[in-house]
Amino acid sequence: MIDETHDPARLSFVASANGHPDFPIQNLPFGVFSPAGAAPRGGVAIGDQVLDLSEAAASPLLSGDAQLAAAACGGQLNDLLALPPQARRDLRRQLSTLLVKGSEHAQTVSAWLHPAALCELHPPARIGDYTDFYAGIHHALNVGRQFRPDQPLLPNYKHMPIAYHGRASSIRVSGAPVFRPSGQRKAPDRDTPDFGPSERLDFELELGVWIGGENALGSPVPIAEAGRRVAGLCLLNDWSARDLQTWEYQPLGPFLAKNFLTTISPWIITAEALEPFRIAAQARAPSDPQPLPYLWDAQDQAHGGFSIILGVLLRTQGMRERAEPPVKISHGSARHLYWTAAQMVAHHTAGGCDLRPGDLFGTGTVSTPDDEGLGSLLEMTRGGRAPLHLPGGETRGFLEDGDEVSLTGRAEAEGFVGIGFGPCVGTVRISTLGVS
Repeated sequence: MIDETHDPARLSFVASANGHPDFPIQNLPFGVFSPAGAAPRGGVAIGDQVLDLSEAAASPLLSGDAQLAAAACGGQLNDLLALPPQARRDLRRQLSTLLVKGSEHAQTVSAWLHPAALCELHPPARIGDYTDFYAGIHHALNVGRQFRPDQPLLPNYKHMPIAYHGRASSIRVSGAPVFRPSGQRKAPDRDTPDFGPSERLDFELELGVWIGGENALGSPVPIAEAGRRVAGLCLLNDWSARDLQTWEYQPLGPFLAKNFLTTISPWIITAEALEPFRIAAQARAPSDPQPLPYLWDAQDQAHGGFSIILGVLLRTQGMRERAEPPVKISHGSARHLYWTAAQMVAHHTAGGCDLRPGDLFGTGTVSTPDDEGLGSLLEMTRGGRAPLHLPGGETRGFLEDGDEVSLTGRAEAEGFVGIGFGPCVGTVRISTLGVS
C-alpha cells in the first residue's frame, strides 16, 4: 500500500530530515527514548530529532486510531504492537502530515522534538520471547561445508524454516558492551574440555523481525495472513562463541554460545515504511522441493522479500588509537534469505504456539553467494584458517578485545527515498565476572 507518506518529493520542516541517510520523513520509525533526566516514552525518529509521542497523544492534532496508537506508546511499545496494522498506518500518515514542510502546525510540533544526541534509547518493546531462524541459505551452506562437506545442508533445510529459541533477557540496544563469554571449550586434539573465555568470538549479520498482534494458543496463523503479523524490522547481531558452540550444540543446539548477548538497532522500521522496498522472495532452484501448502502463498512469494542493503564495519582498538575509520568487511543484501518473514510466522505457529506483541525473530545470518557479503567471521576466515588482513598490519581470525562491530542496513528502491535502520554497534570487552 504505497501512499502519500512514501512520496519522494515530500520534505519536512525538520531540516535535518531532508537528505538524512536513515530517518527522512519517509521513514518515521517507532522506538522508546528518554530525554535528559526524564522517564522512557515512545518516540519517532525524524532526522537528528526524536518526536515525543506522549506529547502528540495529548494534542488535539491527532484523531481517531492515530490518537489511540500514540496513546499506546508508553515506556514500551507492546500496546502499540497489539493494535491492528491500520492503527499504525493512521498514526504514520497523520504524523507525516504534521511534519511536512509548510505544515501549519510546525510551531506546535516543534515543541515535541528532542535532539537525538541528548536522548537515551531503549529496547522498543518488552521482548517476551526471541526465536532465531536460519533462513540465510548461503550462510547455512558455507557453515555446512566446513563441518559436513559431503552434506552442507541437512535434509530438512529446504522443507521448513529451521530455528531455535534464544534468550530474550540478554537482548540489548546498540552500544551495550559485549562481554566476552566464558564456558566449556574442547579443542579437537584434546580428550576433555576446559573452562575459560571464548577464543573464537564472532558476530552474525541478521535482520530482526518485530511481531505485532496476537494469536490464541492452539490457533495457527495461516500463511496468507502471516504477513500482517510482521510489524517491522531492525538490525540484529546474534553474537556467537564458536568454540563454546562446537562443544555444546549436539544434540540440542546453541546454549551458552548464544545466550550472553544479542544486539539490536533501537528503532522499529515499520512494515508500512518498508512497502516500497518489497520484492519477490528468493527464487528457488527447479530441483528444490515445493514447500507444503501451509508455507506457500503466491502473494508472499511475489512480495515477501526486502530490498535492503546490509553491511558490516570493523574497527579495532589499534585503529581507534591511530584515528583510523572503520573498515567495511561485508556488503550484502536481505534478498538472499531463503524463507520469508511470513513463512517464519506461519511455521512458528503451525503447532499452535501463540506469538505475542513484542516478540522478536532473528532471520539468521545473511550472506551472499560470493565472498563480498559474508555475514560472519566464521565464513570470512574459513573458521580462522584464512584471517582477514586489516589496515595497520593487523589480522583477525575471530574478534579480539576492543574490537568494535557495526551492522548497517538501508532499504533502497528506484523512484523512492531510501531509508535506514540506525546504529547496531557493539564493542568487545573482557568480562570480570568469569568463574575459574
